[in-house]
Amino acid sequence: MGKPKVLTKKEIEMGLKNLPGWKFESNRISKEYKFKDFMDSLGFVNSMTPVFEANDHHPDTHIMYNKILFELQRFDIGGKVTDRDLFIAHEIERHYNK
Repeated sequence: MGKPKVLTKKEIEMGLKNLPGWKFESNRISKEYKFKDFMDSLGFVNSMTPVFEANDHHPDTHIMYNKILFELQRFDIGGKVTDRDLFIAHEIERHYNK
């Protein structure tokens, strides 16, 4: 796994075209997901942790009973959006839509 590549605003906007509901604001990409209940929300986060760990990515994860807000950016490179953020967003989408 190489170093994450910082993306330009245009690259981020292009990447988000394939990620419905994701938005770019304040140097991060984010999306809120809805679940059946609190346990379902926690189960989803727990199912994603191996993906996050394997890709050295730890998104801000806000759990609000049956909703989760994911906010992605790389703090280790100054709070910028990278190619790895878009990859993780795709992985979250893929797992959520199973």
